[in-house]
Amino acid sequence: MRTRLRLLAPLVLSTACASVQSPSAGAPTTPVNSSSSVRPFGTLREQAERQQSWLRERMDTALPQLMRKHGIEMWVVPMREYNEDPVFKALSAPTTFAARRRTIYVFHDRGAEKGVERLALGGGSQGGIFVPRRAQQQVSQGGQGLRQAELWGPDQWLVLKQVLEERQPKSIALDISRTFAFADGLSHGEYEGMAEALGPDWVKRFKPSGGLPVDLLAWRGADEVRFYEDETKLAWNIIETAFSNQVITPGVTTTQDVQWWMRQRLADLGLDTWFHPSVSVQRQGATEEQLGDNPVIQRGDVLHCDYGVTALRLNTDTQHMGYVLREGETDAPEGLKAALKTSNRLQDIVFEELRPGRTGNEVLQIARKRMTDEGIDGTIYSHPIGLHGHGAGAMVGLWDRQEGVPGNGDHQVMANMWYSIELQATSAVPEWNGQRVRSAQEEDVVIDAEGRVHWAWKRQTEFHFVR
Repeated sequence: MRTRLRLLAPLVLSTACASVQSPSAGAPTTPVNSSSSVRPFGTLREQAERQQSWLRERMDTALPQLMRKHGIEMWVVPMREYNEDPVFKALSAPTTFAARRRTIYVFHDRGAEKGVERLALGGGSQGGIFVPRRAQQQVSQGGQGLRQAELWGPDQWLVLKQVLEERQPKSIALDISRTFAFADGLSHGEYEGMAEALGPDWVKRFKPSGGLPVDLLAWRGADEVRFYEDETKLAWNIIETAFSNQVITPGVTTTQDVQWWMRQRLADLGLDTWFHPSVSVQRQGATEEQLGDNPVIQRGDVLHCDYGVTALRLNTDTQHMGYVLREGETDAPEGLKAALKTSNRLQDIVFEELRPGRTGNEVLQIARKRMTDEGIDGTIYSHPIGLHGHGAGAMVGLWDRQEGVPGNGDHQVMANMWYSIELQATSAVPEWNGQRVRSAQEEDVVIDAEGRVHWAWKRQTEFHFVR
């Protein structure tokens, strides 16, 4: 893997120039690379094999630990095709794109020696992860013999009832939550059908699954961390190219030209994103209203982007700053560099206070006090990341909720999860006659098994330059 990391950066940079004609009339065109077969993370089959190993580790290692942490004896996760529970991403194989008709996953903790039993009532085994329960009847397949029918409709609840009667769990955890979307995947219709079929005696044993689906979605294994360094490096390389003369011609290129180039670059690599990229400028003497929604990038502009890469179901989230050098300049003005340094300092503070066992609101409160004590004018709005962009786990502020986030912010940070440290610091810039400039940065971090925080790759400490 280390060898592959060394090869990845030049490969991505050499191919990152591929583009299509931008939509605006004056937009620059960059050469179209003829090597459309570049695959920064290998073939789809190679990616799937790696993802399957992650799923196996999550089920074998994380699931038993988390069920016991949250006091869950049995966890039942029903869902219908195209109305999947958010936790489905953490339970399904890379070759499975949706639930099958109705899929009911049952997890039963039989103790440390026997481990957690995993049943699939409907759907497949997910590459041997689950033991499937099949229908009993055989159905003719038009001259090709008999084939075992699939579970279907209300009868599936009777199969679940049989499973419960065989195992006699004291409680049954369901994904019902008024706090976390990630723990609220059980639809109302599914609840009604299950409750009616199982009857009042079993319904009495229902309880919310609490933080279990949240933490299972958040949990990351060691090889996922190794991959994430690659993925983060790719995001960086694309941003570095986007904020350069390979993409931007001052006085010609608009912010939307750059946005679409960044998005197209991922499509050219066979990858995706979880949100449309944003690119904006700050300009000396100009207000946001004066700049408008799609300004032409000029010399002397401060650039900002927000960009995410989706690969192997994992997501990055990166915000970087750029500067368009004026004629004769070789560096950004000292005031702008100081503004970037201030947001770097705020990153340091959040990085140091992000600790397992603390709630998101505790991290926010402590970090904001340190920020205020150091005279930084900023806001903190950091979030977990992984199988979802705004991922499962403890929220550390919202940009407009700096006093804390009830519920979502009361969850605890844990080991083996990832965060996007997202924030901004606003500083007066002497070279701009004291105009205040917002330095908004976002960088992904890994919290390892020992609770130590690491940058997923590195963080931005210098501007990207358009010369």
